[in-house]
Amino acid sequence: MTAGTRNELTVAIGGFGAIGRVVAEGIDRGIEGLRLVAVSARDPRAATERMGGLRNKVPVVPVAELAELADVVLECAPAAVFAEIAEPAIERGRIFVPSSVGALLPRMDLVDRARETGARIIVPTGALLGLDAVRAVAEGKIRSVRMVTRKPPMSLKGAPYLIENDISIDGLTEPLKVFEGSAREGAKGFPANVNVAAALSLAGIGPDETRLEIWADPALDRNTHRIEVDSDSARFSLEIANIPSPGNPGTGKNTPLSVLACLRGLTAPLKVGT
Repeated sequence: MTAGTRNELTVAIGGFGAIGRVVAEGIDRGIEGLRLVAVSARDPRAATERMGGLRNKVPVVPVAELAELADVVLECAPAAVFAEIAEPAIERGRIFVPSSVGALLPRMDLVDRARETGARIIVPTGALLGLDAVRAVAEGKIRSVRMVTRKPPMSLKGAPYLIENDISIDGLTEPLKVFEGSAREGAKGFPANVNVAAALSLAGIGPDETRLEIWADPALDRNTHRIEVDSDSARFSLEIANIPSPGNPGTGKNTPLSVLACLRGLTAPLKVGT
């Protein structure tokens, strides 16, 4: 471990927005065995100002320095800077916790590198549910995994897939299916919206076999995800409707809470769930 005590893990957070700030505040309130030591942000001055509510202020550092300072590196930044946070963490053998799971799919070589350096990549459940069940049935044979995501149109604005295919979601009066394909294709076309599909695919039968639909639904005020799984040991369906984060409608309020639960499990004497 780096700067912590024998039983303590130090944490650095890459990104200080809708996810990173909530996680920082949660660690600051106190999680046994964890200590926040640094954050990074696109606007260091603004991040420093937003840190006003923390009891223990930490430095705002460049992303390249996060892995030098902490045992655990959490990524919760725009997908465009994913590699800048992930690669140093993997090279230094850190515990790397990605929020932009979709950005991991085209970089699975990082998993091979982690095997060599001793790093660990731990994907939190995020805005989904049921990953424990999916991981369990994956020990047997999964026949199919399907996910249907429905979101308020505003949360999908600016997605590369919509722009590239000239799909307008302005002024919708009824639901519009804007995408159908694999989880890999969906993660590429909607990098800020379907990290849940990427996590689901990694827990189950992979990003090419996991099927995904995305709907823009003007009647919704919550991000809704439904998964359907058929395997040789169980058949199940699960649905969750997440309240959007105030600062980012594309992110559910429970996403940073899931990250906190994931981090807590790294040091807790009792961990419930796989």
